[in-house]
Amino acid sequence: MSLLLKNRGAVLVLMLNLFLVFTGIGLVIPILPMFMDELGITGSTVGLLVAAFSLTQLLFSPQAGRLADSFGRKRMIVIGMFVFAVSEGLFGIASNPVLLFVSRMLGGVSAALIMPAVMAYAADVTTKEQRAAGMGYINAAITTGFVIGPGIGGYIAEFGIRTPFYTAAVAGLIAAVITLLILPESLPAKEGAADSASAAKQRRSLLSQLLHSYREPYFLSLVIVFVMSFGLANFETVFGLFVDHKFGFGPKDIAFIITFGSIAGAVVQVTAFSWILNRFGEKRVISVCLFFAGLFILLTLFVHKFWLIFAVTFIVFLAIDILRPAISTQMSMMAKDQQGYVAGLNSAFTSLGNIAGPIVAGFLFDVDINYPYALACMVLLICFGMSLRAGKRKLQDAPASS
Repeated sequence: MSLLLKNRGAVLVLMLNLFLVFTGIGLVIPILPMFMDELGITGSTVGLLVAAFSLTQLLFSPQAGRLADSFGRKRMIVIGMFVFAVSEGLFGIASNPVLLFVSRMLGGVSAALIMPAVMAYAADVTTKEQRAAGMGYINAAITTGFVIGPGIGGYIAEFGIRTPFYTAAVAGLIAAVITLLILPESLPAKEGAADSASAAKQRRSLLSQLLHSYREPYFLSLVIVFVMSFGLANFETVFGLFVDHKFGFGPKDIAFIITFGSIAGAVVQVTAFSWILNRFGEKRVISVCLFFAGLFILLTLFVHKFWLIFAVTFIVFLAIDILRPAISTQMSMMAKDQQGYVAGLNSAFTSLGNIAGPIVAGFLFDVDINYPYALACMVLLICFGMSLRAGKRKLQDAPASS
């Protein structure tokens, strides 16, 4: 029996936690237009609200990755799930933008605690040959959360605009208790002191880690993570507002498009992602997905019928849902004994993109509702060009090193 199968129960618990976290994040997407009306906030405020989540995730991620390496993955996951439950409950009772910002910032702390620990845990319980499959399962849980979240938010909102958040808070508490009781710790006991260079690297401050990341062999992957997150954040932050203002779609319509437009991503990650990565390689898969994501985000500006919006959104989410675990797998292969540290940097660069993307998208939306998607297309296609150049450079360097 493979190592992944032996730890199937642990992987399922990890998937449950990430599913709940990203379901909670996705809940707000179809409800944002209603919140804008109820609280009288603009697109710029919505962008700042989404960015607040990512700001605290950025500030806490590298430290959380180091703590996951030092004190164990399980402890960080449990603490993160409790913080997540508090943040969702606070969002449910919020009656003004200040409380909404506090809630989203706490949500960012919870994601920072959970994500590096989960990614490091998955690396602990899989071999290099199984890494792609393990990351595919983990990212499938993230994708499914994004799929289910807007759907739940759109439909449960019929019982009250705040009901989805109370539901997420209760689910978060349940997941925290389940994790505490049944998830074994994956971090093996360390014999002796850690390598001094590795220990020094993991003690660096957030700013120092970011400034020195250009020296790492996976730096280009981190840049792609940032650009991908920036472009996707542009797309997701204003999607509900975009179709609400342009086509008059309600929460159910928005939930339907997002749910069925991205459901294929979860299926691909669980069933075919490992084969795709082994057949074509990480670099080629990353380049192709960047191209299709940028192209179909651009096409969003030119479609008007419901089924065309559905089809274009479907391709965008499918490309992103393959791209995300491909990059995670690539960096995990390079991380060796620093899985928590690299997962923390991955989360930090994701947060940088998720901070800049929503802020820019919100301000551009107030100027012209088409501008955020035009920018998202541009940055993703630029990143596609970067990935092609990096691939050519590696091919040119290969004969010299052989």
